[in-house]
Amino acid sequence: MGRSVLVTGGNRGIGRAIALSFAEAGDRVAVTHRSGTPPQGVLGVPCDVTDTDQVDRAFQRVEEEHGPVEVLVANAGITRDKLLAVMRDDDFSSVYDTNVGGAFRVSRRALYPMMRARNGRIVLISSVSGMLGSAGQTNYAASKAAIIGFARSLAREVASRNITVNVVAPGIIDTDMTAAIPESRQKEMRGAVPLGRSGTADEVARVVRFVAGPDAGYVTGAVIPVDGGLGMGH
Repeated sequence: MGRSVLVTGGNRGIGRAIALSFAEAGDRVAVTHRSGTPPQGVLGVPCDVTDTDQVDRAFQRVEEEHGPVEVLVANAGITRDKLLAVMRDDDFSSVYDTNVGGAFRVSRRALYPMMRARNGRIVLISSVSGMLGSAGQTNYAASKAAIIGFARSLAREVASRNITVNVVAPGIIDTDMTAAIPESRQKEMRGAVPLGRSGTADEVARVVRFVAGPDAGYVTGAVIPVDGGLGMGH
């Protein structure tokens, strides 16, 4: 039957690719989404990760349909890019509460069943910008850097229960978000990547599946870049 897997923000882009990758491997996969439609073959659960009650209801639904969550991928995130000089309080707080607060809420809700089972995998999606920085993204970069500290602290807390917590940090990935960037800027961004190209959502998904799988049982507290070498050394 495979494992019970929950991917937050799994209706598009990287999250969608991650969900489909686990489903193809035979796992029972659910995704949370605020809008859009979930991929075929997975359970879609509407949920705003900034709302604790919605998170709890989403987990209850997944537990009823698929059993306790054994693999959690905290992928849900938003951007509100602006230079800091003109950034409003809400531009900062909404990004931080979705990206970091969301990871906190879903990880906390997943923990007790994992601790009882003495087994679990938590994978948090960060970004190369959390290590390199990115002009116009002080809010987003701060949130993605915070994910790393959160994950490593949690990894230390739950390691004795055979629960691993790791971070996957994508770089420039071909998604709808990237496609909205002007082509000249996309070319400039790809030029900074040692491999000379952007990555695909499937390339990120395969790494997530690896760290959530049996071959990575001795990997925890790690930050694994999938960025074509863009952030190396950071």
